[in-house]
Amino acid sequence: MTATPEPYDTIECDVLVVGAGGAGMRAAIAASDAGCSVTVVSKSLLGKAHTVMAEGGIAAGIGNVDPEDSWEVHFADTMLGGQLLNNWRMVELYAHEVIDRVLELERWGGIFDRTADGLIMQRAFGAHSWKRLAHVGDRTGLELIRTCQDKMVHTEGVDVRMEYTLTALLKSGDRVCGAFGYNRNTGAFVAFKAGAVVLASGGWGRMYRYTSNSWECSGDGAAMAYQAGADLLDMEFVQFHPTGMIWPPGARGILVTEAVRGEGGLLFNAEGTRFMLDYDPVKKELSSRDVVARSIYKEVQAGRGTPHGGAYLDVRHLGADYVKRKLPSMYEQFHALASIDITQQPMEVGPTIHYTMGGVRVEPETAATTVPGLYAAGEVAGGLHGANRLGGNSLGDILVFGRRAGEAAAEFSKSSGTVRVIDDSQIAAEQADLLEPLGGDSNGAAPSENPYKLHEDLQLAMQDDAGIGRSEQSLQRALAAILALRERSTHIRVSGGRTLNPGWQTVRDVTNMLVLSEAIVRGAIERRESRGSQWRFDHLEQEVEFGKINFVTRRGDDGMQVVSIPLDPLPDRLRPLLERSRFYDPAKLPKGYLTETAPVTRTTRKKK
Repeated sequence: MTATPEPYDTIECDVLVVGAGGAGMRAAIAASDAGCSVTVVSKSLLGKAHTVMAEGGIAAGIGNVDPEDSWEVHFADTMLGGQLLNNWRMVELYAHEVIDRVLELERWGGIFDRTADGLIMQRAFGAHSWKRLAHVGDRTGLELIRTCQDKMVHTEGVDVRMEYTLTALLKSGDRVCGAFGYNRNTGAFVAFKAGAVVLASGGWGRMYRYTSNSWECSGDGAAMAYQAGADLLDMEFVQFHPTGMIWPPGARGILVTEAVRGEGGLLFNAEGTRFMLDYDPVKKELSSRDVVARSIYKEVQAGRGTPHGGAYLDVRHLGADYVKRKLPSMYEQFHALASIDITQQPMEVGPTIHYTMGGVRVEPETAATTVPGLYAAGEVAGGLHGANRLGGNSLGDILVFGRRAGEAAAEFSKSSGTVRVIDDSQIAAEQADLLEPLGGDSNGAAPSENPYKLHEDLQLAMQDDAGIGRSEQSLQRALAAILALRERSTHIRVSGGRTLNPGWQTVRDVTNMLVLSEAIVRGAIERRESRGSQWRFDHLEQEVEFGKINFVTRRGDDGMQVVSIPLDPLPDRLRPLLERSRFYDPAKLPKGYLTETAPVTRTTRKKK
C-alpha cells in the first residue's frame, strides 16, 4: 500500500537551481535565456553565499598586465597544479571560456581594479605563471555576487525562494524530476517539480573544526546526489588554505585571502626566518596552496611556530597606504576581530579547510551528472581541479560551468523533462525521516543524541585524523568514529516543532556531513600516496599507478563503495601546452604521467 504523505506545497518550474551563489545564479540566467522558467532555492538569504569568501580574484589568461599570458599557459598551470588528475577537457573549456566570462561580467556592470590605461588589472597568485587574477581589491567574490544578482533579478522567468532547505532529490524512474524540502521559517514541507535540476550548492567544510566555510556549507547537494545514485569523484582531495586566522579563538579558520601574498606579503616563522625560501625557492610564498600549507605545518611541528601555532604573514614593508588600498577587507578584518593593525603588526595565520576539489562527477561539456536530469556546477562538482586547486580558479569555475549547466539543463527540460510526475511514496518516506527526530526519546533503545554534540564529535575526528596529514592508522580511526557517529545519529532527538527550530534543521546537516566525511576518508584510505592535497605520512612519495586513476564513490547495495576508474589521458594536441607553464619541469612531472611531448617553441601573445 502506498504511504500517504502529510500535506505539502508544490512549486513547478522547468529548471530548478539548488543554491544561489555564483554558480547557481549564472545557471539560472543561462536557463532563463534558453527560454525556461527557473526557480532558484537558497538555504539562506540572496546575496549571502560562500562565493564572497573567494576574495582574491578570478583567474583568466587575459594578458592585460603580462602579455605573455594566454589560455594555453592557464591550462598548463591548472593541469600541473592538479597533479594531472584533472579532467583535461574541463580544464581546456575553463581556460578558454573564463576570459569571455570575465569580460561578460564587466559588461553586466562588474567593477574591476584598472591598469593605468584602463584595462582590467590582474594580480599574481600562487602557482600561476603570470599576473592573472582580475580583481576588485580583496572583495572580488562579493563583487561577482553583486553583479550576478543584479543581472538575475532583472531576468524574466527567474523565481527565487530564500530560506528553504532541500533534503532529497525526487526521481521518476532513473530520471530526476524535482526535489523535496521545507521552509526554514515555518517548517512547512514543499516539493519542487522540475524538468531538470542544477546543483550549485557549494562545499562541505563544516565537518572540520577549523574552516573558512560558513554555516550553509554542509554538503547538502553532494549528499542528495549520492543518495540519488550519482557518482562522487576525488573525494579524498580537501584543500587546506594555508592562511586562515588563528587568533583570537573565535576567529580561528576565517580566511586570509591569498591576495595578501599576491600583493607581496611574506611568511616568517617565530625565529624571523622567511621559510618558504627553503621549501620552494622558485615560487616562494606564491607556491601552490598544498605546498604552503604543509610548509607552515612543518614549521610548527619543528617548534618554530608562532605563539598560537602558526606563522607570521607580514605586509608592513608594502606601506600603510598601499595595504589599505589593495587589501581593505583584510585591514578591516584583523582590526575588528583581533585588534591588530596589519600595517604595523604581522598577522598570525595557519592552515584552514577552505575548499573541496572532489564532488559530483560531471560530464565536461554539459555538467551532466551520471543521473539523467541532474547537473552540477561550482564547488559541488568535481573534476576541474584534480588533486589541488589553484587560487582564483574557483570564481571562474562557477561562471564557466554555471552557464554550461544552465544551458544543458534547459535543453534537457525541454526535450526529456516535460513529464513531471511526483511519486507520493518518495515524499512520504522523506517526511518520515525528517519528522523522526521530533518523536521524543529514542524508545529506550539508546540514549537520545544531541545533533550539536554529534557535529562537534565529527569535527574532532576529521580535524585530528583526516586533516592536513594522514596515515592508515589515523584514517582508520576516523572511519571508525564516523561509523559510530552514524549509528548514534539514528537516535538524534530534538525538542520543539518544525517552526524556527535550528536543532531540527541541524539534524539533516549532520547526516549529510557524515555521508561526505565517510567518502573523504574511504577515498583517502585507498589513495596510498602523497599527491596534491593528500599528504600521507606513511606514503610520502607518489605511486605511478595512482597517477593513472581517479577514485569514484558510489552508493551500493551494501553501503558506500569506492572504485578506481582510469584517468582519461591527455591528448597529444594538448601535451605540448604543459611546457608553456613557467613551472614546467619534466623531472618533476607527477609520477604516473608518461611524458611524450615534442619540443615546443614558447610564444608570446601581444596585447591587441
